[in-house]
Amino acid sequence: MARESLPVALDGSIRTLAAYIAMTFLRRVVTLSRSCRFGRYSEARWAKCTFETIQASIALLVLLSPVHPSRTFATNPDLETVLTGSRQRIEKLDYRASGRLTRVEGNGKRTSYKFVAKAHWFPDGLRLLCEISGPGSEKTSLLLHMSMSGHVTVEAALPGQKSASVLPFESWNDPLVGTDFSYEDMVESQFFWKNQESLAPEKYGARDCFVLKSKSGAQDRTYYDSVTSWIDRGIFYPVHVVKTLRGTGRQKEFIYYGLRQVGGVWSATQVEAKLQGKPGSSILVIEGGSGKANLGRKDFDISQSSAQGENVK
Repeated sequence: MARESLPVALDGSIRTLAAYIAMTFLRRVVTLSRSCRFGRYSEARWAKCTFETIQASIALLVLLSPVHPSRTFATNPDLETVLTGSRQRIEKLDYRASGRLTRVEGNGKRTSYKFVAKAHWFPDGLRLLCEISGPGSEKTSLLLHMSMSGHVTVEAALPGQKSASVLPFESWNDPLVGTDFSYEDMVESQFFWKNQESLAPEKYGARDCFVLKSKSGAQDRTYYDSVTSWIDRGIFYPVHVVKTLRGTGRQKEFIYYGLRQVGGVWSATQVEAKLQGKPGSSILVIEGGSGKANLGRKDFDISQSSAQGENVK
């Protein structure tokens, strides 16, 4: 993608300029050493010129080095590959899905909810609309928007509310209908954060994986300090994710099962979430859907949404 190739070009330009500065400095030193007759005053003058040349070179390099500091991954082939592949996967999303969301208590007790969702990547980012219907008649509707920079906003119509409103950031880490999934867990914003680190490749089960550590910055609206993802090297889909909460260091683990390709689109049939220190887990099971739903803006009006009643192919 064009925006991924830009840092590579800048990095190459900086390297070329650095080499030019170094060569210019060396030529200056050689010229001075050949032309000066080394008396007490000429030596001082030569040293002064040399020092000034070093200062100028360092100043220029320092000035140039911060250019796109968040894109230093361009010099790491694995990092560039896994980020580009993961972002492109998200930027191609256009699906409908239906299934169930189940909270499994430590004693085995289960509480299940119907789950219907649809998502599409538009020029201004991802939109995800989902509805979760409880054992009774209560319903939770969510509309999440994630921009190309990973900035997330959440609108919600919660049980008992007649209309949707912006969900305050303070509520983003609340359990979604009592499960181990939070509101912000519904989107993969970590792949769009600025601070990314490629760790040593590992196997997770039978799959060869990239291991990517995404670190949030002050500019990122998230309750997570970091997210470490094990991503299948062939399909750029996560198989295991560990999220570390800000402040507490508490971890939440996500395991992806039954990866499948439908219509050229990879997805998981089941995602399990476990919160460290909390008995039990929560499981999101996808039972049906379409990977190419041809959705438009009108499909993401939360005020008129009726996702639960829509036919899912």
